[in-house]
Amino acid sequence: MYGRYTQDLGTFAKDEAARLRLQEGDTPRPRRPSELLEYTQGRCAPCRVCALQCQRFLISKVGEDWVFLILLGLVMALVSWAMDFAIATCLQAQKWMYGGLDTNVLLQYMAWVTYPTVLITFSAGFTQILAPQAVGSGIPEMKTILRGVVLKEYLTLKTFVAKVIGLTCALGSGMPLGKEGPFVHIASMCAALLSRFLSLFGGFYENEARNIEMLAAACAVGVGCCFAAPIGGVLFSIEVTSTFFAVRNYWRGFFAATFSAFIFRVLAVWNKDEETITALFKTRFRLDFPFDLQELPAFAVIGIASGFGGALFVYLNRKIVQFMRRQKTINRFLMKKRLLFPALVTLIISTLTFPPGFGQFMAGQLTQKDTLVTLFDNQTWAKQGISDEFEYLGILEAWHHPRSNVFVTLVVFILMKFWMSALATTIPVPCGAFMPVFVIGAAFGRLVGESMAAWFPDGIHTDSNIYRIVPGGYAVVGAAALSGAVTHTVSTAVIVFELTGQISHILPVMIAVILANAVAQSLQPSLYDSIIRIKKLPYLPELGWGHHEKYNVRVEDIMVRDIHYVTLNCKYRDLQQVLHSTKMKNLPLVESAESMILLGSIERTQVGALLSSQLSPQRRLLTLRQKVLSEDGHRLSDSSIRFQISTETSSGAPARPALRKPLKPALKRVPSSPADSPPVGSADHTGIALKNLFCANAAEPTEEEMILGDKMTPAEILEWEEQQLDQLVDFSSAKIDPAPFQLVEHTSLHKTHTIFSLLGLDHAFVTSIGRLVGMVTLKELRKAIEGSLTGKGVKVRPPLASFRDSTASTTEADTTALHQLWDRHQHHHMPREAGPGGDDDDDTPKGQ
Repeated sequence: MYGRYTQDLGTFAKDEAARLRLQEGDTPRPRRPSELLEYTQGRCAPCRVCALQCQRFLISKVGEDWVFLILLGLVMALVSWAMDFAIATCLQAQKWMYGGLDTNVLLQYMAWVTYPTVLITFSAGFTQILAPQAVGSGIPEMKTILRGVVLKEYLTLKTFVAKVIGLTCALGSGMPLGKEGPFVHIASMCAALLSRFLSLFGGFYENEARNIEMLAAACAVGVGCCFAAPIGGVLFSIEVTSTFFAVRNYWRGFFAATFSAFIFRVLAVWNKDEETITALFKTRFRLDFPFDLQELPAFAVIGIASGFGGALFVYLNRKIVQFMRRQKTINRFLMKKRLLFPALVTLIISTLTFPPGFGQFMAGQLTQKDTLVTLFDNQTWAKQGISDEFEYLGILEAWHHPRSNVFVTLVVFILMKFWMSALATTIPVPCGAFMPVFVIGAAFGRLVGESMAAWFPDGIHTDSNIYRIVPGGYAVVGAAALSGAVTHTVSTAVIVFELTGQISHILPVMIAVILANAVAQSLQPSLYDSIIRIKKLPYLPELGWGHHEKYNVRVEDIMVRDIHYVTLNCKYRDLQQVLHSTKMKNLPLVESAESMILLGSIERTQVGALLSSQLSPQRRLLTLRQKVLSEDGHRLSDSSIRFQISTETSSGAPARPALRKPLKPALKRVPSSPADSPPVGSADHTGIALKNLFCANAAEPTEEEMILGDKMTPAEILEWEEQQLDQLVDFSSAKIDPAPFQLVEHTSLHKTHTIFSLLGLDHAFVTSIGRLVGMVTLKELRKAIEGSLTGKGVKVRPPLASFRDSTASTTEADTTALHQLWDRHQHHHMPREAGPGGDDDDDTPKGQ
């Protein structure tokens, strides 16, 4: 039948097209639009008309994806380049101040300490005053926003300005802070602002789903323009912000990130910072024999050690924040003196990195960029532990100390930078932790590489050819492994390849990153998930390794059974009790307390609006005026009063007042044909227009009514409200969601977690044969995954309860209840949406 239908449809389409072509041949050609007539005269008339049409075409296409992504990439590249230029200027100014005061060590120390303290204090104060939402990385918040949670003021212009200026000052101070996480937030804010601007040309970007897709692409742009690593940026953004990623957004991320990275590097060439477009930290490792096969165990050791180090870094960062919050005295003092904590932390760190002081043992005068350049150097710094065998030139001199060798310097650098970075990332300024961790990992890899070079000065290769060990390759492996362990990502390997411009160490890097992730994920959550927990943002933990036993847990074991609901035949007093007894944002609407058939859900605001409308002063004054007019015997305005009452409480069937008006869904149904829409739409709009025309004066309280209202005593008002609360609720003016998301009792925890993650749900109702039996929220699901099913209202599953008879899933009681429910609803009229044909609801889903 389907093939015959499509064949008939094709024949009909061809005949119809031929008929339309014949009609067009008889009709005259359409005239030019009236607005183009003024351009049709003169010598350049065709050019003018063409230019105007091209302008209209571009304006109509300005909302297309490719134009939006080009604008996003261009703006972010300009922002990234401008920020890097400002940061480099600030760091150069600090070096200039330090070098100009070389005659006095005390003045050098004052300049070295005061400069970053002032910048950090300004960054903290400016951010706190303008937009406190700009504090921190921004990736945890973006992960929450992409999940569907609305966070106020996180994607506004004010937050964008505070993030850019605050981040520039924070990085310009020289503190161990990063820019990758904040750039993800900056790119997301830029995408949101561009969407608002482009929505002026059409409503294309007012769609929420479209905005989420653009934000996903913006996260990739943030990483791409930060490191000039478009491929790694796309993969990294997917790993840190998305649980499930729509493949249709893949090309958007790659296109925008590639264009942004290209413009970013072109600007560097234009500013004569580079001769051509190259990698940021270009390495020159040998390609013919980059590493020996026997070096792989050393790379594996780097990965395992980086896994433990990444877990320790996340643990230390979280404990510092928790300590500051749990100490009430310190917390209360810092809340009053908000700028004292960042200034104190900056003072301590800058004092320890002072080059003539303790900083001489940890290359304190080097910036993060200079540190990475030296760590990725492919020359060996020390042989057999003797530091003076290598000639330190340029910035490499920072790692040389006459009283110690390079191993001591690297160990001190790793230990000091580790706790300094964990402490610095807790100060309330826009900052990230990726780059400090990246540098620490590179230093650890360099330490292992220098040790291997010292143990095997002629290399491990046993043949006649001698290939010395390259410590810079170990630094690349360590950087990727530690940063991957902290963020729980594998894409750091790709970022490293794009940063260095070489993939000669692709196998060691992948081995180390995978091992680091395996160790870190078994010990601690990622840094971003840890921040989400600290800030108590709505999140859903992952079903990681060791959670396979949770797959047998079902929804009926974790759901909340004692929930508050609204019935179809309830009174306003019941609504008042429900609002006072629960804080649920969405309340289930059931048919009755006996049947518990789920009809839909209603928002808490809608319930409050119904209750407020029923007890409004206008309604009370209207009742009092009716009473006064009836006592005085005035019948003149009786018709207007009757008209208003009939328009407010009409059920659509005047002859049958017992029937209730059908529920009004939150989603408007699209008519199946144009002929069906005018009666319904015209009737609704006509009723509203007539009601506004004739009943406006009756609904608004006049001066006379206010006088009447003042005559009512508080006791009379209370008595009137009690009478109103005993009336049945009229849901005709409320927006009802007719199809809330539902789960059945036997849904597994694994499937529930997948559904919540994929659809971005925060709650779901649990039904059994259409009857409401409970509800599952993120709180219960999180407790179930974390193994703490002891919350109030959560039923703990008994031991060995997963070994159930699969054939007993549908019991005899369920079958009997199903037959009774079917028999009862054969004679019961369920509330439906009124339609002209009466058959519009045949295609609506009966349940989830």
